[in-house]
Order: sequence, then structure tokens, then C-alpha cells
Amino acid sequence: MLKKSSLVLWGAALFIAWNGLLLLFLWSRPASPGEGDRLTAEVIRLAQDAETELERQKELLRQIHRYSGLWGGRRRGVQITPKPPPPPPSPAPPRLTDPASTVLPVLVMACDRSTVRRCLDKLIRYRPSAQRFPIIVSQDCGHAETARVIASYGDAVAHIRQPDLSDIPVPAEHRKFQGYYKIARHYRWALGQVFRTFRYRAAIVVEDDLEVAPDFFEYFQAAFPLLLADRSLWCVSAWNDNGKEQMVDVGQAELLYRTDFFPGLGWLLLAELWDELEPKWPRAFWDDWMRQPEQRRDRSCVRPEVSRTMTFGRKGVSHGQFFDQYLKFIKLNDRFVPFTQLDLSYLKKEEYERSFLPKVYAAPEVRVEELQGNRRRELGAVRLQYSGRDSFKAFAKALGLMDDLKSGVPRAGYRGIVSFVYRGRRVYLAPPSDWTGYDPSWS
Repeated sequence: MLKKSSLVLWGAALFIAWNGLLLLFLWSRPASPGEGDRLTAEVIRLAQDAETELERQKELLRQIHRYSGLWGGRRRGVQITPKPPPPPPSPAPPRLTDPASTVLPVLVMACDRSTVRRCLDKLIRYRPSAQRFPIIVSQDCGHAETARVIASYGDAVAHIRQPDLSDIPVPAEHRKFQGYYKIARHYRWALGQVFRTFRYRAAIVVEDDLEVAPDFFEYFQAAFPLLLADRSLWCVSAWNDNGKEQMVDVGQAELLYRTDFFPGLGWLLLAELWDELEPKWPRAFWDDWMRQPEQRRDRSCVRPEVSRTMTFGRKGVSHGQFFDQYLKFIKLNDRFVPFTQLDLSYLKKEEYERSFLPKVYAAPEVRVEELQGNRRRELGAVRLQYSGRDSFKAFAKALGLMDDLKSGVPRAGYRGIVSFVYRGRRVYLAPPSDWTGYDPSWS
């Protein structure tokens, strides 16, 4: 096999000989008038073609030299491993969420309440970081005065507007519920903006008639990692449906529960949940739809003993339903709890059921008359047992609880158990210990 250097010299000699013969041929031809310029151009073109051919020949010689090593190795019986092709690019690493740095936007759902100022003032006052907790106000209805109020906050909030303000065709029997259809449409659009357009990892949703507690942001910041870690949870809510002042222990403002009832009214959800819900989002009554078994799928929310939101909006599509009887009496927490410094692992499903359920069913059972008569005070925490839908509703009404059920689930209930304070002592309104699940027909 020729050496690489001799091959290159041989190719160069061929090139020189070729060009020499070409020039000799051209000089030996008789010249004719006007032919000189043409001959010069022809010589240049042929020389360029020859250079191109020489480069091709040199590349061929380099390939022969490269493979000569392989051929020689095989003749000597040496196994030559060809150089492997470069590996394909690695897939992008999975997106990791650092709970301490994840941005948690607050989505404020607004329409035609200029009193949204009360909501926004408290949010801005209590948020620890504008970067960590940006406020996005999504406005429906096109109400000019409300828009002016929102605009007055300048860069402190982002103002987005639901573009479709048209009426929605509804069944004749639902004409008076047109507002609920528009609310569902607005929620779908606004959540789509947060998770699809802005691409946030999670979001806290509040309505424009909610006032927040001083530790509202601290609460959600601490609960967010729990929501990420425990797939049996699907939301964190700031609301206790039975949170009237006389029915909560304000001395235990740090106490949190699991609940099977979707509370809303200030709640945190992950982008993954929106991926699940968006394709089947309902045309109306979205909150009750969330409480159906097909959506809940045996998952729970976290809720506080003392609410971190309160509503001041009697006016609305519900025409003040429950407001005068329950909602206006909800106790808003006024003591800052450093939740991010507390261990909230007791709320994980397995740990919670190991501690909460034995505590409930170890409590002495009493009759509703004994509670109302404030008897047997020495017992401390007690249990009032119901056996069916009617007895639950009767006991709830007698004790001042909200007595409605959604798909069989009582408000603030977990495994059918509602924890509250009555005349200064803890009471568990509970089904029998062999409870097997909710009965949707109880609604």
C-alpha cells in the first residue's frame, strides 16, 4: 500500500503534467484573428476544471489512506472497531418544581363589582413578594367603572379582559341562570390564560368579593409542596364552610384538615388539574360540577380551621343565597401563623387517617339534646353519630351547620365526618365507624 505522501506527490505530478500538455497543445495551434481572448478564457476555464478534479482526487486518496488501516488490521487478524456514530441528543430532563421558588399567581375573577378594590387592597398589602405572587385580574362583563378601578392599580396588577361578552343560548328552564353560564365561560377562559398563555405551574383563584387574611400567602406557600407530593389531594382552599366564629377554635388557627368537599372561595390548583378538567369543563354551575364523583375521583382538599378568606359580596348571581344565614358570619383569621415553619406532613393521607380517624371514634358518643343542653362537659371532645341523610340534616340544622350535601358529601366533611366547635367544645358529627363511602342520592 502506498504511503499517503507518495500518493499526494503522484497526484500533484499528474496535475502538472496535465497542465503542461494543455499549454503545449494550445501554443502549437495556429492563431486566428480575434481568437486570442477566447483562447485565454478557455485556458482559465480548463485550469479551474483541473483544480476541481485534483481536489476530488485528493479526497479519494485520503479515503483510501483512512481505510488502509482497517484493511491492514483485518489481514493481521486484529479486530478494528469502527468509531461509533455520535449519540442522539438526550431528551430534555423532566421539569422539576422547586416549591420555594415557584411563582404562584393570584387570579382574581372580576365582573361588575367596583368593590374589587377591597379585595385588591388586601392582596397587595399582605403579599410578601410581587415577583412570587403576581396578581392577575380577569374581568368579564365589560363594566367600565370596575375597569377603571382595576386600571388605577397600574403595574401592581395585570388586567386581562374576557373577550366574549355575548349572551349564551341556554335551555328555557335555565333562562334565570344565564349568569352561571357566563361565570363558567369566564373561568374557562381565565384559567386557560393562566395555564396555557402564561404557562404558570399553579394558581390561587379568588373572587372579587373576597377579603384575605394576613397569612393568606403564607398558608398557600406552605401547602403548595404538600399538593405536589400527595396525589390524593387536588386542591388547597382558604375556606371553612362552617367557619362561623362560634364554631371554630380561634386559639388553634394553625389547625388544618383534609376535606372531601370542594370549598372554593380562595383555592390553589396545579396546572395538571387544569389539563384534566379543561376538556370537559361544564357550561354552567362549575363549582357543583367539581363536587361530582367523576371530577373529585376520591381526592381531597386541604382546608383550615379558621378561614383565610371571607366574602363581603351579598350581591351576585346567587342573590345572596346563604349570605345572611352563614357567609357573613364566617370568621376571618386575624393572627399570622408561620405555616412555612410548621410540619404539615400530618395532612398526607396515610398519616392523617392514622391519627384523625382513631381520635374521632375514640371520642365519647352523645345525643344532640345533651349538646344543646350543654351537658356532660367533662367529656371534652365528643361524637354525635348520624345514620342517614335525614338524621345528618336534622343534626346539622339543630347545631347551626350548613346542612346541604353535594353528591352525598357534607360541607367540610372528610369520610363523612364534620369537625366543628359547639359551645366551646370539639364535636365530630360522624357516620358509623364502618362507613363505606358517600351516597350521591343524598344530594
